Amino acid sequence: MMQVPLLVGSLLEHAEQFFSKKEVISQTHDKLHRFTYGEIGQRTRRLMSTLNELGIKNGDRIGTLAWNHHRHLEIYFAAPGMGAVLHTINIRLSPEDIIYIINHAEDKVLFIDEDILPLIEHIHTHLTTVEAFVVMTDKAELPDSTIQPLYSYEELLSIGDPNYEFAKDIDENQPAGMCYTSATTGKPKGVVYSHRAIVLHSYALGLVDTAAISESDVSMPVVPQFHVNAWGTPFACTWFGSTQVMPGPRFTPKRLAEFIERFKVTITAGVPTIWLGLLKELEQGNYDTSSLRAVLCGGSAAPLGLIKAFEEKHKIPFYHAYGATETTPLVTISRLKSYQQNLSKEEKFAERARQGILVPGLQMKVVGNNGEIEWNGKEMGELLLKGPWIADEYYNDARSDDAFIEGWFHTGDVVTVDEEGTIKIVDRTKDLIKSGGEWISSVEIENAIMAHDAVFEASVVAIPDEKWQERPVACVVLHEGLEEKVTKENILAFLTPHFPKWWLPDDVLFFEEIPKSSVGKFLKRELREQVKARYSPQG
Repeated sequence: MMQVPLLVGSLLEHAEQFFSKKEVISQTHDKLHRFTYGEIGQRTRRLMSTLNELGIKNGDRIGTLAWNHHRHLEIYFAAPGMGAVLHTINIRLSPEDIIYIINHAEDKVLFIDEDILPLIEHIHTHLTTVEAFVVMTDKAELPDSTIQPLYSYEELLSIGDPNYEFAKDIDENQPAGMCYTSATTGKPKGVVYSHRAIVLHSYALGLVDTAAISESDVSMPVVPQFHVNAWGTPFACTWFGSTQVMPGPRFTPKRLAEFIERFKVTITAGVPTIWLGLLKELEQGNYDTSSLRAVLCGGSAAPLGLIKAFEEKHKIPFYHAYGATETTPLVTISRLKSYQQNLSKEEKFAERARQGILVPGLQMKVVGNNGEIEWNGKEMGELLLKGPWIADEYYNDARSDDAFIEGWFHTGDVVTVDEEGTIKIVDRTKDLIKSGGEWISSVEIENAIMAHDAVFEASVVAIPDEKWQERPVACVVLHEGLEEKVTKENILAFLTPHFPKWWLPDDVLFFEEIPKSSVGKFLKRELREQVKARYSPQG
């Protein structure tokens, strides 16, 4: 067979050739843009041309601090298309972590959205490798800034060559992109994605039994483009010719609902906290969401109540998925097998609330205290993965030795696997609660609490206990207006039928908001400190 390299640039070339009339609809700070793939292709070629003039060479890292919009999409293809490396930077991290990430990756050029420029002005003297800064704005004039050299994205494109060629002499195993973990513990860890990994992962997103992305779709990635490349959807959607709707900077649930109705969005992807916000907006407004065929949810476990609300109240198909920065990220997706359509309604929902089965192309094993576990839906163990889009090390980081062992990525996620091979995330290894020598899953209690009609968000953490070692405490945010009507006793009574007595939380604390990480996950480390403060003499 022919040895033809799998290259990221070829994905956009395919869209230019076969889907040149299809659109990318992009919200920026000032306006809504509409570009065809033919125009996106020309703009991307212009960008590669100007990057070449700026001295960018094969393997150089190009950093982005940007929201979801067309310019960010163009960099997705321009950087790897010329042999450089796309490095998407999480703009919600602390300034200290952003400095660390940019210096550790050795970024040569930074592309910055205009509202993020003040942050970079504050830290730019600490950036040791950056040689040029590019502002992405709709305005004709560059903002006043102390940063030098500072370029306008659109001005650079205006002098670029629209016929600049995508590089073909690239090894498919060469780095095409990189992303850093969101630093819930320690410094962020860098993960490098090869051209081959991104292309194969894009294929996987098009499989009927995964996301089934196709030309007929209108895709709106809500998950940020700086979070594992918006779960790879911009690459796959471009390749397959899907219309893309980019919701832009600092979007609200209202904007998402309006875009779904206005542009007839068929598929969208984001974390549970995003869908909780959208659900609240849908219940307050009157929106036509009938175009939606799939809401993809990942990042953390989706509560059963959330899945039921989307499917039963709003008739929106809701799909649970699982992955990580280290896995590009798609690993599993929860879809019923053909013969499972005969299950009862409640059995179907219970199955759909699990993370699903492994995507074709990957391998897994689950290891407990006594070796590989039985697939009986009860035994727990850590999920280990391998495959062509699974990382095999962290970028220049000694912590690789703890996570990548004998060819397997140790995820740190504790799971059960049932007879069908369906994975259920029980907890992170560090979040399991050990009480009296037995394990309690904080995730299962959280999901049960979230099924209560009055509960908006819930997270469960451990507190030290002299007798039992650790005991669970539930932290709950109620829907507005219900704060005076729901008590600790109400929540515990709701849980009692579902768990053994020793699983029930020792306490229920009510919060206005649960702290979240930069990618919308509950930040349990900070929550534990807040709970500890509640129990301190001053708390």
